[in-house]
Amino acid sequence: MFQVRIHGRGGQGVVTAAEMLSIAAFLEGKYAQAFPSFGSERMGAPVAAFCRISSREIRLREPILEPNALIVQDRTVLEPAHALEGIAAGGYVLINSPSPIGLEFDGLDGVTIKCIGATEIAMEHLGKPLPNAVLLGSFAAFTKKIKIDSVIEAIKTKFSGTIAEKNVAAAVMAYEKIA
Repeated sequence: MFQVRIHGRGGQGVVTAAEMLSIAAFLEGKYAQAFPSFGSERMGAPVAAFCRISSREIRLREPILEPNALIVQDRTVLEPAHALEGIAAGGYVLINSPSPIGLEFDGLDGVTIKCIGATEIAMEHLGKPLPNAVLLGSFAAFTKKIKIDSVIEAIKTKFSGTIAEKNVAAAVMAYEKIA
């Protein structure tokens, strides 16, 4: 089973990202599960969402404490949310940041870390700082755990019309930057 934890802030599409990741996995014939975890339900509050992907039925229902991959939609939650805690050796960390400058990665031996300016790409395509689709495109290229075509279909399942088209364009651009 491949387990993903997504950190960000309320209003950034963290929960939607987990849902779209599970849809992408399902479209590839895998079992998938997505669910959120948050305290105060307000814009800007730290939020975490989880996604499990497996070739077999998933019976677990608890939060993911030792993820194989982390997606950090807002670098300001790294420390207060202890976002890097529990990452498995050999895991992946994808951070929405144009650069790793100023980020601390002590104790993450054997973990592959990648940064991408997802907010900037989202602003270019959507005109809004919603990095979730961008990060899923990046995730597909970075981990090779899902295909970009599945991410595109998941985006089209969640959104429609111009919003879907713009999110797809942003995800594809991010995929190509990482691939």
